[in-house]
Order: sequence, then C-alpha cells, then structure tokens
Amino acid sequence: MGKKRKHSDALAPEKKEEAVAPERPKRTLSGWKEKKDDDEVKASESTAVFRNKEKVLVTCSRRISYRYRHLMLNVVDLLPHCKKDNKVESKSSNGATLNELVELKSCSSCMFFECRKGKDLYLWMSKCPNGPSVKFLVNAVHTMEELKLTGNHLKGSRPILTFSSNFDKDAHWKLLKEMITQIFGIPKEHRKSKPYHDHVFVFSIIDDHIWFRNYQISVPHNESDKIARGGLDKMTLVEVGPRFCLNPIKIFGGSFGGPTLYENPFYISPNQIRALEKKKKAGTFVKKVKAKTRRKMHELENPLEPDEFSEMWKE
Repeated sequence: MGKKRKHSDALAPEKKEEAVAPERPKRTLSGWKEKKDDDEVKASESTAVFRNKEKVLVTCSRRISYRYRHLMLNVVDLLPHCKKDNKVESKSSNGATLNELVELKSCSSCMFFECRKGKDLYLWMSKCPNGPSVKFLVNAVHTMEELKLTGNHLKGSRPILTFSSNFDKDAHWKLLKEMITQIFGIPKEHRKSKPYHDHVFVFSIIDDHIWFRNYQISVPHNESDKIARGGLDKMTLVEVGPRFCLNPIKIFGGSFGGPTLYENPFYISPNQIRALEKKKKAGTFVKKVKAKTRRKMHELENPLEPDEFSEMWKE
C-alpha cells in the first residue's frame, strides 16, 4: 500500500474569486447616469464652482396699509428665491426678532417693510446675521394693480439687473449696489426659477434717490420676423411694474442696527415735512385774521360821509 500523505503536504484548495455583479448605474429622467471613478469625483470636487444659495425673507410690520401690502406682494412675485413670513410687531423689530426669523427660515438676507402712522413706509434691507443693513424711506409707490401696464413676463424668470453710472461714484452707492445685486439677483438653477431672462430690473439714481423700474424684453414671435442672436435693435422694452423710489436714510454695520456707516445729510423725515405744512396753513389763517383787523381799523379811522339822500324815501 502506498504511503499516506501528510496533512501539511496536502495542497490547499485555491480560493475562487467571488464574481460580483457590476453596480447598476443611477437612473435619471434623461437616461442612465454612469458612475464616475473616485479620481474623477476628487477632481470635480477640487474644481467645484461657487453656487449661489441666496434666500431672502420678505415680511412686514403690523397695521400696514393695503397699498403697501400690495407692493410687498408684487416684490414677492418678482423674486422666486424669497420666502414670505407673517407680520412682525414693528416695536420688537429692532434686530433680535427678525434675525431669529431669518435663521429659522434658513435665509441669508431680509427685506422688512415697516409702516408707521399708516402713512410712511420704510424698507429695511439686511444681510443676516452679521450685516450690513440699510434703511430706506419708500416714496412714489405704484403697484401693478394700479398701473395696469401692457407689459407681461413669465413668473419666476431671471431678471437682468442694470444700474446707472452714478453707483460707481461714492463708496456708499457701491455698497448699496452690491446689496441690491445680492438680494434682487435670482440664483442660477434655482428650483423655482426659469432658466432664461425675459425682463430687466432698472435701478437709477436721480436727486440722491434710487428709482426702481421693471421692464419686459419684448421680441417679435413671427417666423418671418425672427431675429438672430444679438439683434438688440429689434428688441423693445415694455414696462410691467411696480414702481417705487428709495430714499436712503442710514447704513448700519450690523443686521438691523449697529454702528452707523453712512447717514444721508439731505434726508428730511415725513414728520418734519407735515409740521412745516401745518405751520404754513396756520400762517395763512393768521394772515387772514390780521387782514380782517386791519380792515376794521381802517373803517374806524376813515368813516364814510353821511349821504343827504339816504333818508329821502323814509317819509
């Protein structure tokens, strides 16, 4: 009989490699998406492009008038990347409440419409939570419902922001331009926005006031009148609305407060204007009273001579 092999001499059986099925690619609406290698993923992460995730909270104070509330709703319709919130008590709006609301809504900016005495509208624009922030007095308000203009653009489309050349003169105008660009500029590829431009936001400085206008870019749609790229001479602008004017009062270093970076020397509060108008009216009344007293004194000093025919027909 042959010798038995030792157990150590026995050849270990070769391990078979487990056949693993290739990972199924991810399915999307446009088809199958192939999985990238780790090197490609790392390379794409290293060359990541900045993505704008700006979100704006839009709210107002209590006891706001219907006209100013309609203006706020028009602004909300123009900005698809904004979030609307309930009314806030204006007395408690000195920063803490609004900053907390912005944080709860995961926003980075805030537009707060504050109405005082049912007449005066103030607009706060703030970058939360660290600032800066600007306080405006809003004048010459005209909502879309009032104007009834013929312009019409798609809701949620991205606007082209245009600024007058005055914004590059002084430092405070440059700061306001940057804040307006960040708040009114709709982020690219936002889920509620349309991926094209069909209207223009115009910000122009006249008499140290910022005037806002919204225009539709009108292009002929007939096949015969179809224009090529860059045919700007055939495009026209049709106003949509709303209209308003912003008078800057102060620029603060923090959010809804902090150190004052700029104060408008030409600003006059609406209360002062109303007081001057009252004084003017009171002055006209005083003039009338003085004129009456002067007339009476003149009549006493210069009495009329008696008429010889006055008692002729009394007999």
